[in-house]
Amino acid sequence: MPTDPFEEYKKAVKKKYEIEKNSGHSFYLSNPTRGRLRNLCWELFLQQNRNQDDLTVFSSLLGLAFDVNKKNNFDRQIDKFRPIDNFFKGESDPANMDVVNMAAILVDFKARPFNKFRIQELFEDEVQPEEEGPIDEGEKIEVLNTEKEQNKHSGILDNFLVRKEREKGSGREVISGVEEIKPAVNSFVNVSVEKIPDSNPNPNPGSRPKFPTKMHFTIMGIIGLLCLISVSTYYAFQDKECMQWSGDHYEMVDCDLKIEDPVKYADIEILDPTLIHLKKIKVCDTTTYFDKNGVAIVWYARKANGIDFFDAHGRHPENNSPLRPVTHYILNKYVKK
Repeated sequence: MPTDPFEEYKKAVKKKYEIEKNSGHSFYLSNPTRGRLRNLCWELFLQQNRNQDDLTVFSSLLGLAFDVNKKNNFDRQIDKFRPIDNFFKGESDPANMDVVNMAAILVDFKARPFNKFRIQELFEDEVQPEEEGPIDEGEKIEVLNTEKEQNKHSGILDNFLVRKEREKGSGREVISGVEEIKPAVNSFVNVSVEKIPDSNPNPNPGSRPKFPTKMHFTIMGIIGLLCLISVSTYYAFQDKECMQWSGDHYEMVDCDLKIEDPVKYADIEILDPTLIHLKKIKVCDTTTYFDKNGVAIVWYARKANGIDFFDAHGRHPENNSPLRPVTHYILNKYVKK
């Protein structure tokens, strides 16, 4: 009997929690409370560059987008962490996918969110499990794991995964009356169709059996359609968009460049919608640094030979340092001289 992928996902996240509660974030996780989990969540999203998956889980569970300047609004969402607290303590079995996805973020479970876990389980030969620990940029280039394509084809992806899970459980399925043997996981194009009994068996086994014309074209049409669907599905989820820092802004480039020469194009990254519009800016004493409410609209990060300013929150493209909102102290020290 096929296993429930969501139940397997919850077990995997809970197993990761048992490891993490004794590691770097043990203060928050060894004896979790709603308040501690909320504070850990804020610390993770504040200090690290979150991908679009994590940002989507954040807004979906808490009902607000992550904004470093709106911590008071975030703090009021403390009850949203109660199901996660109970889940870690073994007091409940959550049915809300966003709860488990946020739990996966808090314990840094790599195969998140749930759809990524499903893909990894279904296509073990195509998507290798990520090692627990630091990931270099080369490992981020994976087929079937692009957030942009998942958003664009979310309904297609869900239907596709459900169908593949059913195939994995049964080993075969029937399409248009023709029973299909499940193809190898790592072969999207090769489709094997069981031999269909000939309505007019050839009494001479040494000669080639003949198909009626209509039957012949029907089989060829089905095979062609299956090949087209398989190839289209493969390319629908294949990542073809990356970005590269170009002095003071990002430019979209072909991901194949990094694959062809990982040394020369080491700075090519998977396209991140939250960073693609980030720009480094030049500032002076007449630059507007704060809005009418006194909230910073310019961000900065230190580097070896000084400091850089940017027009939005994110991370420094060259050293990955988190960008911080500018302060009067920073302006007095580096700008107003």
